[in-house]
Amino acid sequence: MIYFQSCAIVISMLETLIASVDEKKAQLDRLRPLSASALAQLQKHYDVDLTYTSNAIEGNTLTLRETAEVIEHGITVGGKSLRDHLEAVDHYDALLWMRGLAATTTPVDENVVCELHRRIVARSRPDIAGIYSRNPRRIAGSPVVFPNPAKIPELMETFGAWLNDAPATPASAFEAHYRLAAIHPFADGNGRTARLLMNLLLIRGGYPPVAVRPEDRKAYLDGLERASLAEEFAPYQTFMHQRLDATLAEYLSALQEALPQPKPARRHEPPKPARQA
Repeated sequence: MIYFQSCAIVISMLETLIASVDEKKAQLDRLRPLSASALAQLQKHYDVDLTYTSNAIEGNTLTLRETAEVIEHGITVGGKSLRDHLEAVDHYDALLWMRGLAATTTPVDENVVCELHRRIVARSRPDIAGIYSRNPRRIAGSPVVFPNPAKIPELMETFGAWLNDAPATPASAFEAHYRLAAIHPFADGNGRTARLLMNLLLIRGGYPPVAVRPEDRKAYLDGLERASLAEEFAPYQTFMHQRLDATLAEYLSALQEALPQPKPARRHEPPKPARQA
């Protein structure tokens, strides 16, 4: 009984979040066309943040500021590994490529997934870039068992066909992330690839990209694990919609601040009396 009550609460939360996301998306659409300069500045800020967060939850030790310095100035951070630096550059370059693809009508399919992965590990792990793993894959501390390596090509072909027909909606974007993470086709970089794929679909649908922050790592992984082990998708979808709702609020606030402010109305002053001759 308690279990069903808990499920009902989660589903109710999800429905409320979806309504909130829809409302904020409508507000965002009313601000279009967006100022090119304001949008470019906002995207640059978020792209550095997306790179930092996506790498950080996978164990990269660069801080947000250090990630920005590596990306924007090519600075080497003392005490940090070469791989940490290469992962930052790889992710940022893959993110820029993803944004360019999102602005086109190119179908999103299996080839796009492999290209995203190739770019995400191009410098840090070139030996596995865009190549399906031939070995078992496990996540330390997780009971989730991924498919046999021999099944990966068939599973990815099926996933690619589904992806090609998937609408550019938040629910589909989050499902695409889950499906790719559940197959876990690569030796490394699966999470980063799944998050970029998710954001590709979100951007195509007119939504901002979503970052999963390091402090949300446990809730995020618990949602994915619960979906894999018990096929309970509502907690995962709820978490991702929470992140999208918060991101939309941030975008709206930043864009509204960038709008030109109306000039204050001039106060009407009564005419001065005519001077006596």
